[in-house]
Amino acid sequence: MTNWEELKWRGLIKDVAGEGIENKINNESITFYWGTDPTADSLHLGHYSSLITAKRLMKMGHKPILLCGGATGRIGDPRPTAEREIISIPTLDHNIECIRKQIDKIFDGKAKLVNNYDWFQGYEYLDFLRDIGKYINVNYMLSKDIINRRLETGITYAEFSYMLIQGYDFLNMYEKMGCIMQVEGSDQWGNITTGIDLIRKIKGKEAYAFTMPLILDSAGNKFGKSEGNALWLDEKKTSSYELYQYLINTDDSMVYHYLKVFTFLTLEEIEDIMKQHKQQPHLRIAQKELAKQIITDLHGQESYNRALKISEVLFNGNITELNEKEIEVAFKDVPSYEIKEEKNIIDLLVEASICTSKREAREFVNNQSISVNGEKINMEFIVSKENAIDEKYVVIRRGKKKYYLIKFN
Repeated sequence: MTNWEELKWRGLIKDVAGEGIENKINNESITFYWGTDPTADSLHLGHYSSLITAKRLMKMGHKPILLCGGATGRIGDPRPTAEREIISIPTLDHNIECIRKQIDKIFDGKAKLVNNYDWFQGYEYLDFLRDIGKYINVNYMLSKDIINRRLETGITYAEFSYMLIQGYDFLNMYEKMGCIMQVEGSDQWGNITTGIDLIRKIKGKEAYAFTMPLILDSAGNKFGKSEGNALWLDEKKTSSYELYQYLINTDDSMVYHYLKVFTFLTLEEIEDIMKQHKQQPHLRIAQKELAKQIITDLHGQESYNRALKISEVLFNGNITELNEKEIEVAFKDVPSYEIKEEKNIIDLLVEASICTSKREAREFVNNQSISVNGEKINMEFIVSKENAIDEKYVVIRRGKKKYYLIKFN
């Protein structure tokens, strides 16, 4: 396949601008950019679908510029329903620094990182209106979906102006960095074409762009969202184990598409994985490979190995094989309770609100519904540092799925 054919096979092309873009991507080494605003101190898995496309283009021989919007972040890209909350400047600066480190790691330090505030600070408002605003018609802006979807509920002038600012980003990088193409998610199409129009009107040159379809799960929700919470690329916010659990539960109907979008595996490799998967779907071969590829690319082989170990240990019930750090990762979101000295299991079950009464606690223990560190126990069992993991943690499971973490302090 040519580069363009591969991008299409992977389902990465939605909207396209610029005659001859296919030839540029197939036969030249061009400079392109992808951008994001620093709305949080970490990117999430949704961003990764675009970032990995940019990384794929880099592997094809193209030169990426990755922009973090210190200027655009001060205003906020118009949301479909309501205005974004204004972020303080110190928070923006902190977020930018965190995101730059993430991006630099993903691209192995090979991508150019920029902040659009660098060329907007000191740019006088009247000069911007004269230089840029005169070239973009208001009717043109109103026709863009990114603006039109907010007209009924109302849109502030600041948000309305966002399109001009992002458009100027493209023009500025075209002039000063030789950037001729922008690559973004499909929700940015209106902003992208504004930049292309500015380049055409002011420079008399053609620029290029393509957008990627929004990546969704089988329920139609944005990829990487779990019960309303983003799966962050920062391993301290979302551990590799949590990421592994999300990916291993990918619906069979979506995993082939995700392997094409989120991995660098070849067509032949993906087809072979899917063939094995269809023969033994209960083994979740495709999902496991998806998790391996994404986590290794984001966090490295060691983090992937740790996530796999935790998952396998918990599945087999061999909790004592985990060390202190792995326990903290695996059970960071389960209810926890601290104790200072050893306790009888019945008393502890009530104190830690695992059971509502001693009577209920005794029933659970007698019915073998309580396990401590993966082992069934009796009513005389004493929870102590001697049977705690690393003399610190005790994992209690009630029934099949409810876990509780007891900590010795």
